[in-house]
Amino acid sequence: MRLSTRKLLDKAFTGFGFFAIIIMAVALLVILSPILARGSKAFVFRATSEFRRAQLEMFDSGSRSKVDEETKIVNEARKPIYEMMSAFEKELLEMDSSDRRQLKKDYKEFKELLSALIGPMPDEPKAVLPRKRYGQRRWNLAEKKASILLNVTQWVPQEGSDMLVESKVPRKIYFEGTKLEPVFGYIENNLEEILNPKLTFYWRFLTQKSKDSHMFGGIWPELLGTVYLVILTMIFAIPFGVVSAIYLTEYARDTKPIALLRSCISTLAGVPSIVFGLFGLAFIMNVVKIPKSVLAGSLTLAILVLPMIIRASEEAIKSVPIAYKQASLALGATKWHTIFKVVLPASLPGILTGIVISMGRAAGETAPIIFTAAVSVGAALKPWEAIYKPTPALSWNIYNLATEHEEMEAVLHVQYGMVTTLIAVVLLLNLTAIIARAKISKKLKG
Repeated sequence: MRLSTRKLLDKAFTGFGFFAIIIMAVALLVILSPILARGSKAFVFRATSEFRRAQLEMFDSGSRSKVDEETKIVNEARKPIYEMMSAFEKELLEMDSSDRRQLKKDYKEFKELLSALIGPMPDEPKAVLPRKRYGQRRWNLAEKKASILLNVTQWVPQEGSDMLVESKVPRKIYFEGTKLEPVFGYIENNLEEILNPKLTFYWRFLTQKSKDSHMFGGIWPELLGTVYLVILTMIFAIPFGVVSAIYLTEYARDTKPIALLRSCISTLAGVPSIVFGLFGLAFIMNVVKIPKSVLAGSLTLAILVLPMIIRASEEAIKSVPIAYKQASLALGATKWHTIFKVVLPASLPGILTGIVISMGRAAGETAPIIFTAAVSVGAALKPWEAIYKPTPALSWNIYNLATEHEEMEAVLHVQYGMVTTLIAVVLLLNLTAIIARAKISKKLKG
């Protein structure tokens, strides 16, 4: 091949490589930007007075004097609403039974929507469910709930067609001419005074436990459970993975059994994760009799990431120049001493890369822990409890909230907050590995 042709091909491959990297970066930006933007709303948002009251009463967080003072202010703003409702209830008793029947039905729906917006009426008993004790805690949700309160959605025939189209009708027309009619204008014009929204940085989202199915609180049990799963997985997977790689590269011969073993490792790397979850359920839990716990889930995840660690460690060990080994052996070192004092330190950056990729996968896997470790709701575990107790985990709870929660819109910020936190955990692991790899490489060169 001519030198000019080779240079041209080198430039072409280099350009293609840069282009591929740019495409990947843009794709990641497109995918992650909306997720991170929505996830940030779990931490920074306009919180209403109901949020601050709930934080004080449920988590003892905040200044009691400030919350009490604010509650008095918003109660003053809400007082005209209650007065108009009281006047309407008296008016309702004086109406004809035919008019009263329909108005009572409409009024009941109005009260339920108002209660969801600003909380229960002052004379109502304390609700059992925490979500029924408070109004909307976030301003964006309060605005949506206020829109539903002020307008009734109807489906009407489209002009010139049989299709139905959505139409919003002001709810006040149902109470036209009554003493309740002015309440709708009052709520629309004074919604901010009624709920008093303030920009809030909610850092306790990471440190508080959830209550009432993630309607209140944060994600501390899920975050801690994910950390437990990753740490225990690596404790089991790293020694077996690195030792297996050492055996396959330094001791194993090119025989048919070894070739079959390598083929099995490669096959395991491509097996769907749900298969590992079923294996964990069938073998680790039912045969070995380890109960559903962080331990059972970590053993399952360790088997899942083991082929990845073995392959990465193998390639890292093979990349060590043979001259290093020959020099060590020539100086009288044993093969075992050469491996642990020369080969492993030189291959450590590559091994770390495989370990970190494995940690990221272990942190994000859902299927293997569904049957073996994860629960939807649970308290933060002590380290010793991880051996025999299951735990909430970020990956499982993201899926669970997105598919099974009865009030999905109300916890949407929690879902995206969990996703953002999980991405941050994986990026932090990668950053740690990059820094460690750079320091080790610098030390080896020095």
